[in-house]
Amino acid sequence: MFDLKALLDQHAGREFDLLAQHVNPAFAKVLKTLGYDIRYAHGQGAYLFDDQGYRYIDCLGGYAVFSCGRNHPTIRDAIKQAMDLDLPNLIKMGTPRLSGILAGQLIELAPLGLDTVFFCNSGAEGVETAIKYARAATGRDRVIHCRKGFHGLTLGALSVNGGSEFREGFGQLLEPCTAVPFNDIDALEAELAKRDAAAFIVEPIQGKGVNIPDDAYLPRAAELCRQHGALLIIDEVQTGFGRTGRMFACEHWGIEPDIMITAKALSGGYIPVGAVLSKRWIHKKVFSSLDRCVVHSTTFGSNDLAMAAGLATLHVMREQRLVENTADVGEYLMEQFRAMVDRYELLHSVRGKGLMIAIEFGPPKSLKLKMGWHLLHKVDQSLFCQAILIPLLADHRILAQVAGHRMDVIKLIPPLVLTRQDADEIAAAFEKVIAACHQFPGPVWEIGKRLSQHALVKKGSASAQADSHPELPVADGV
Repeated sequence: MFDLKALLDQHAGREFDLLAQHVNPAFAKVLKTLGYDIRYAHGQGAYLFDDQGYRYIDCLGGYAVFSCGRNHPTIRDAIKQAMDLDLPNLIKMGTPRLSGILAGQLIELAPLGLDTVFFCNSGAEGVETAIKYARAATGRDRVIHCRKGFHGLTLGALSVNGGSEFREGFGQLLEPCTAVPFNDIDALEAELAKRDAAAFIVEPIQGKGVNIPDDAYLPRAAELCRQHGALLIIDEVQTGFGRTGRMFACEHWGIEPDIMITAKALSGGYIPVGAVLSKRWIHKKVFSSLDRCVVHSTTFGSNDLAMAAGLATLHVMREQRLVENTADVGEYLMEQFRAMVDRYELLHSVRGKGLMIAIEFGPPKSLKLKMGWHLLHKVDQSLFCQAILIPLLADHRILAQVAGHRMDVIKLIPPLVLTRQDADEIAAAFEKVIAACHQFPGPVWEIGKRLSQHALVKKGSASAQADSHPELPVADGV
């Protein structure tokens, strides 16, 4: 008899060593260096618990997949029900029982005009789907995307990824693709005016840095796409399903995209799933004849466990009013952070929508702090935020991360079940660490010094010239 618990007990205490030996040695080194090699034992709601029983508030949420919280009992029960029903899963040449139901519910929630759904396994796979759809529908090849945007790491998705740090080292990518600055409507118009673009793909709020566009940007972008025959692809992989205080972030600006990509939170964090919603005329261009009815497909798309998890997730979001909770708690938390801006010179701004929040730091005015700031940034721009995040985790048990490579921004994307009491705890912990940053020299700066020394050693080591210094992984889709 297979006994999973016994297997876990047998390997208890060896999880980190197994990660370092067999899965990702470089990532293991990062975790060890930063003190993130905690042995988490279980998760519940907005919390993680380590093997000593200590509770942590999870402001990463598995990179925004646990919108309903970790291990939600309703979603778990739905998956068990699907298994107990012995459903005829993945028939392939037959009618699936659950995918049509989930597709119908998604269409009811989506912006007007989106009335067909393709189920895949991830956000990146959804982006690949959207690119293919746009090319098939328009007969054009070029895709316009935004600098600093993130759309996934498979080859096609990487080609419209705005971060060079992800693209370097992987050779020739999909062409032609053109990057324009985010929130620059003139630059976008200049590219669309060439009338050779299949699509413009954009996150309504950029995950890397939590960059929010001007109110006129996305409506004007949609208008320009229609004018010049390009499709508007909205990437809601991270911002969708309540993250920003609306079901989909594009609702903040009244956008009706031609294609919308969703994933992450759709299954409550249990089963990989993504859904690409499109207008019917686009769908017909792709699946244009009987012999092309499966011209685009994926083996595990529409699998019953993912569909059951998706249906249960939407049920939980409705029953627990998670979109409304996100808008309320997110604004409450941001108000507390904004109140700190005037009190601490290193804290420059706070921005976000719902529970997608950026806390940005900047150069201080006082001489001593300015000296420490410049010393850290001379080595690497990411070190200051890391020096905050380490004591935030070690001393206050708040798990968070930097918002992007070489940014002075910390990003919070906790589960949407977060409460006002959790928000109070998060804000109080941040204030203690931020206050400590204003003591120079002090413990936070000592952490920065240690990270700097490690980075300089790595840079000076001939055997490690290909490695970057350890830094917190940047949020996916973020």
